[in-house]
Amino acid sequence: MMLLCALRVPIAFAMAIVGIAGYAYMRDWNWTVAFAMTQTKLYETGRNYTLSVVPLFILMGNFVTRAGMSQELFRAAYAFIGHLRGGLAMATVWASAGFGGICGSSIATAATFAKVAYPSMKKFGYSDRLAAGVVAGGGTLGIMIPPSTIMVIYGIFTETNIGKLFAAGIFPGIVATVLLCLAVAWMTWRDPQAGPPGERSSWSVRLEAIRHVWPVVLLFLVVIGGIYAGAFTATEGAGIGAGGALVFALARRALGWRTFVEVLIESVRTTSMLFMILIGALIFANFINYTTMPSDLKGFVTQFALHPILVIVAICAVYVVLGTAMEELSMILLTVPLFFPVVTALGFDPVWFGIIIVIVVQIGLISPPVGMNIFVVKSLLRHLTIGTVFRGVLPFNVALVALLAIVVAFPSIATWLPGFMK
Repeated sequence: MMLLCALRVPIAFAMAIVGIAGYAYMRDWNWTVAFAMTQTKLYETGRNYTLSVVPLFILMGNFVTRAGMSQELFRAAYAFIGHLRGGLAMATVWASAGFGGICGSSIATAATFAKVAYPSMKKFGYSDRLAAGVVAGGGTLGIMIPPSTIMVIYGIFTETNIGKLFAAGIFPGIVATVLLCLAVAWMTWRDPQAGPPGERSSWSVRLEAIRHVWPVVLLFLVVIGGIYAGAFTATEGAGIGAGGALVFALARRALGWRTFVEVLIESVRTTSMLFMILIGALIFANFINYTTMPSDLKGFVTQFALHPILVIVAICAVYVVLGTAMEELSMILLTVPLFFPVVTALGFDPVWFGIIIVIVVQIGLISPPVGMNIFVVKSLLRHLTIGTVFRGVLPFNVALVALLAIVVAFPSIATWLPGFMK
């Protein structure tokens, strides 16, 4: 499969080809059975009601982006902390966290704030290194703060409750936001000229800024609060969120007929890409499970009688290394069929492991040489060199590694809130 990827075969097709050929080989080269399995996976994935949560949350994020809510979030965060040293960068982090609560995509969050926050930081004399780094690093919060497409895919793939995954991401998301702000503080402490303070806003300006972000807060509370309280499922919550985002976009007169069609087309393209990767991964996972490799790996690990936490540390190390060389969604879909049975056999909570997965994806998104957020920022800010962006994200990478260590050491950060779900 890695050879096919090296030959520039798309990862979805590489996984599917190996899965089909491997399944046929395991059945004495019976291609009829292999293609029947493929047909079944295609059909089941396409008609899976739970998977409708993916396009709905993508649609919600696209409506929110077109409604200009990201700019309101940034203005509100800037009004409160923009006067601090590095305050604009910290405002970018907090605004990214708020935007992540209604978007669910890391790449979309980074792309949005490359347009919204970067010009303001340059206006106040911020260094390119800090400005680019905080946009890429803050963008990773898009998949930690629920709703999150990675959490949805993990939940469907492992049959873990998506609502509990959303609840589990709230406290780690807050911790991640604080750690990223500490990374900004450290960078401006070392080089005060990298993030000079902005103007202090009056309380009237701050209250006015808060007044403009109430739709974002309301949308988040309705969707996540309703799922947490058991009022509706994650799929129903996604539908309510998409409908609410459409209403807000229409109310702000930000959605003409042409823009509406563009949003639909963009959502369809993103959904199709995710579904192609998911179908390829399911075919590949079917082959992997048929070979008994997961159970063999579980037996191999348990025979050494290692402390379970050491196994988790080793898995995290593997993920961090893989994140420097592989696209994150493909990495997760490839490895979860192998690691998940081992983790559950050791007695760990699958919800907690799901948060670990999200954190290692966050790290991979800003890890050279193939971190997606790095290249999103570079493609939108063409005047920057790739080396500048690489140097800018390193402190934020360290902050996310610290987050990983904290969640591994203190699992209750992720598991406490889901324990109260109805």
